[in-house]
Amino acid sequence: MFTGLIQRIGTVKRVSRGAGLVLEIAVDENWAKPLEEGESVAVNGVCLTVVKCDGSRFTADVLRETESRTGLAELVPGAKVNLERALRAGDAMGGHIVQGHVDCRGTIAAKTPKGRDFQLKVRCGRVLAAESVLKGSITIDGVSLTISGLGDDWLAVDLIPTTAKETTLGMKKVGDMVNLEGDIVGKYVAKQTKSAGLTEEALRNAGFM
Repeated sequence: MFTGLIQRIGTVKRVSRGAGLVLEIAVDENWAKPLEEGESVAVNGVCLTVVKCDGSRFTADVLRETESRTGLAELVPGAKVNLERALRAGDAMGGHIVQGHVDCRGTIAAKTPKGRDFQLKVRCGRVLAAESVLKGSITIDGVSLTISGLGDDWLAVDLIPTTAKETTLGMKKVGDMVNLEGDIVGKYVAKQTKSAGLTEEALRNAGFM
């Protein structure tokens, strides 16, 4: 489990596409406690297992399923990625509950300055948009953010200068692809209400709306 608070920026050093996708990533600034083989690291919001680590570098295998749902297969040497180590007992929970299980890919539709901040509008799947709520949480490339705008097939988030500087989101341009993970609480609520047959019409007929 993760929180969506990015700890380091990494640089892709090698991409191998032999029998399966393998990424080698260098951490731009070492952690106080070195990485260990077998631990989980979120790379652009995707939970990966450290297969091998050597100093500031680590290698991770990527499942075919993960390739199909995320943008990891499009990474090239030199690309910058967001990194977060898995949450440990006693760690501060500063963002929101992030599984590292990406739901779908989105595309940056607009990047609009708002004073010193800026807003990103992201095109996404209708299912993810339906499970999201205004002022709720969304994870974009591993970054925990608050939804400031929402439509049938898009959502928007506002970024402060610190987030833009300390994550890769500040580098994003219109047309760039991002990994999206919706709020796990919203997913369970949506599933349960659908199973129970609770629709907007049913709630209205019962006098709740």
